[in-house]
Amino acid sequence: MSHEIETMAYARDTPWHGLGNHLTPNQPVETWVREAGMDWSIGESSVMFNAANEGLHLLPFNDAKVLYRSDTLAPLSVVSKRYQTVQPFEVLHFYKNLVSAGGFELETAGVLKGGKKLWALARTGQQALVKGGDNVKAYLLLATSCDGTLATTAQFTSVRVVCNNTLQMATADNSGAVKVPHSTKFDPKAVQEALGIGLSAWDVFIGNIRQLANRTVSAMEAAQYFSDVLDEQVLDMSGAPTSKAMQQVTHLYSGTGIGSLMPSARGTAWGLVNSVTEYVDRHRRARSPDFRLDSAWFGQGAQIKQQALNKALELVA
Repeated sequence: MSHEIETMAYARDTPWHGLGNHLTPNQPVETWVREAGMDWSIGESSVMFNAANEGLHLLPFNDAKVLYRSDTLAPLSVVSKRYQTVQPFEVLHFYKNLVSAGGFELETAGVLKGGKKLWALARTGQQALVKGGDNVKAYLLLATSCDGTLATTAQFTSVRVVCNNTLQMATADNSGAVKVPHSTKFDPKAVQEALGIGLSAWDVFIGNIRQLANRTVSAMEAAQYFSDVLDEQVLDMSGAPTSKAMQQVTHLYSGTGIGSLMPSARGTAWGLVNSVTEYVDRHRRARSPDFRLDSAWFGQGAQIKQQALNKALELVA
């Protein structure tokens, strides 16, 4: 399979990776389930092992179970008996009442790694302008896995419109995300209540962003910031960035990044953050666009972006 995104659907603009089935806006959740390739279920079966070398054949292993796709019967993972699965349709149905009554709109949904990871992303309707007309919109991402690599996670994510850079809406009290371990049954209503669907964290997050946009930084501060975020030496003996990653973020910050010359970003701490988010979302080396998406939302890329925000906030503390 050439793409880790096995199936996907999207509304409005084509995603940056160019994959998926296009839908007109405001389709019912049932249409999304079908078009996003999430119209199958996760089945469970007992684990058997072959003891032929001992003169025996298949024997049961009662402490684990196999998860598999109902449509293809392809195995997904071996997990403990206590593992609580979240079905593909549940990911999309999580948004149903939010779409019908809360003003949310589904924008993308899909399947990663043959069904091992599932996600849906909806715009919340919340947005704000930072200095110089820099528009930032709020989205709600729900993602889960059936291989133990990701707890069922609902998190608010910001998207900078000019460049589509994504950044988790983290706040000091972590009110922008809720994680449900797979040892616990997923309760959509409880998760929505815990998130505070009124987006109480949004004002705090945007307040932080506006502080970053008003905080000018020196060349020395910028170099030290990138060194801290990427955990690399600042400069080599010639005074040049030491790695390709350092060179890329430095160039993105200095003017090649999308929106890097806007008043909100040019020479500011907000510009520092966006140079890192653009690097992770678009330029960081990856086996394919699909692996980059997985990393940027759930893996090492997401961790780098979180570190970028944390280090920038230290500049305005």
